[in-house]
Amino acid sequence: MASHPTDAVVLAEVIRNGFVEGVHVGHAVIVDPKGAVVESWGDANRVIFPRSSNKPAQATAMVELGLDLPPHLLAISAASHSGEQMHLDAVREILAGAGLNEAALQTPPDFPLDAIERDSWIVSGRGAVPIAMNCSGKHASMLATCVINGWSIEDYRDPVHPLQLAIAKEIERCAGEPISAMGVDGCGAPVLAISLTGLARSASFLVQADVNSSGRRVVDAMRAWPQHVGGSRRDVTEFMRAVPGLVAKDGAEGVYVGAFLDGRAFAVKMEDGADRGRTVTVAALLTRMGADPEPLTPLATLPLAGGGVPVGLVASVLTG
Repeated sequence: MASHPTDAVVLAEVIRNGFVEGVHVGHAVIVDPKGAVVESWGDANRVIFPRSSNKPAQATAMVELGLDLPPHLLAISAASHSGEQMHLDAVREILAGAGLNEAALQTPPDFPLDAIERDSWIVSGRGAVPIAMNCSGKHASMLATCVINGWSIEDYRDPVHPLQLAIAKEIERCAGEPISAMGVDGCGAPVLAISLTGLARSASFLVQADVNSSGRRVVDAMRAWPQHVGGSRRDVTEFMRAVPGLVAKDGAEGVYVGAFLDGRAFAVKMEDGADRGRTVTVAALLTRMGADPEPLTPLATLPLAGGGVPVGLVASVLTG
């Protein structure tokens, strides 16, 4: 049986009528532009699957391999998109540029990630399809990269495929550490484990890369097209819009990473995987790092209702 981490700390509280009825525990770290740990909570060296928070490094590897896309398509390459029309159009544009169509995608059939889009999709009678899966932008770019390099596309998700080997090497380069474990992500592609600090250093590395480098092209595209990285109703998009120069990427199971233009960066892992604890913690970390708190107000707390009226909130404990 796998061991369970015991060094997590409370990062957010669930407060109802002034009573703390629950907590969200996890780990968080802030690094400076040189990658040194400035502040941490819990275990900064906690080895995690970053899940989709690895996508900026994955997209960087693909650009290094010759993927040459305009910024809006680079942003969707590093996205966990909501499944809105603009996202599906972007994915189709990448596929068409490679002479492919949706049939080449090996993302599992899914509905749009965004609840409103999903409900509309179902009401209209549409079923789950690969392109609606939130990782389809990454997969379309993986396919395009394979076409550019003359590699097989039938097995592009295989961990020993040249594409995946190159991605693994790039993740290690960005994080400054070796990969600790490998698994299968929700989309079927490999997911590679690094430390929480390594994840923060990866973001710091990419934002400080040369302006014409593959990494800077990716993170600059994400900054320029935050709606493609998440969606109209996603906190990752709201964070990038609220904090000038911020690049951020959410990941499943309570992971988040972000970096400022100057190379300061943070990473978060909530042990229960809860989005609500993660969102308020990220808002608190950004404020601690000097971001203007006013634009972050809608994300700093999440309301709790009782009898249809507000009676409490979810708030980070890192606000002091």
